[in-house]
Amino acid sequence: MRPRLAPRARVRPFPGKIVGVTAPLMLLDGASLWFRAFYALPESLTSPDGRPVNAVRGFTDMVAALVRAHRPGRLVVCLDNDWRPQFRVDAIPSYKAHRVEAVATEPGTVDVEEVPDTLTPQVDMILEVLDAFGIATAGADGYEADDVLGTLSARETTAPVIVVSGDRDLLQVVRHEPVPVRVLYVGRGLAKAELFGPDEVAAKYGVPADRAGAAYAELALLRGDPSDGLPGVAGIGEKTASRLLLEHGSLAALIAAANDPASQLSAGLRTKLTGAADYIQAADAVVRVACDAPVAYSRDDVLPSAPADRRRVAELTQEYGLDNAVARLTSALAGEPGQ
Repeated sequence: MRPRLAPRARVRPFPGKIVGVTAPLMLLDGASLWFRAFYALPESLTSPDGRPVNAVRGFTDMVAALVRAHRPGRLVVCLDNDWRPQFRVDAIPSYKAHRVEAVATEPGTVDVEEVPDTLTPQVDMILEVLDAFGIATAGADGYEADDVLGTLSARETTAPVIVVSGDRDLLQVVRHEPVPVRVLYVGRGLAKAELFGPDEVAAKYGVPADRAGAAYAELALLRGDPSDGLPGVAGIGEKTASRLLLEHGSLAALIAAANDPASQLSAGLRTKLTGAADYIQAADAVVRVACDAPVAYSRDDVLPSAPADRRRVAELTQEYGLDNAVARLTSALAGEPGQ
């Protein structure tokens, strides 16, 4: 059996508020970024002993670039302690089912996520590098990284938050108050990253601006998401879902209209929505990220200005051949101008 893709974070209490901090809290979707790093760089990038380190180099460079561009005061790399949580599978059995790889164990089998063989060991390398630099990771048993990102962004009341992910599902966390929460969407790569707040989500996806984050989750529920095994409501695509949410304001109001014989909703849409009532009820808990996950940290989330363990960083640099990537991250943490 292959090792866990994302080891659990060591249990630490949630850090308290840091009075007077105005620099952003940056939350990174770990797996989303290292998958992108893995596919962006060739596997011919290897350590001195021949192991692929393309994901390690690419991820380290991403962190350096993000730190240099946004100057966060705190930073957390969020992990999937459970990439396919049981509560979501219980609600929608098809959830991520197409990504499952059954691995033989004693006495039976266990389901794990399909991951390139050469990426799996690089995740451990990435976590080693983060630990040596003193950069925090966080996870929650029984929850995905999305839920960790959702929980930490919802809890924050001191600093503006920047969530970095290539997963559009995270657009639902955007908000203005009590602190701004923005999503830096890197689905097309870091060079083409898009920064989304409520106004940008409302404009691009056609959802009510006054509740853009929550409405985006409702849009996703209605249209479905084949990449996650969510069928959506048959016959309702993104444009129709957008129109219905704009007309009714929320999914709850839309469902109320579907069940109200006196509403102006067309007979066809009424039939589609009432026929999908069980799916809509079950999918709500699947589509929405949790905001109350029991998050555990590896360490305090204050971003260091220098490597926490210089000797260990030097050892990893030599072992994995990361001279340039480590130099760029060290320079970024120190606040030095970019090259």
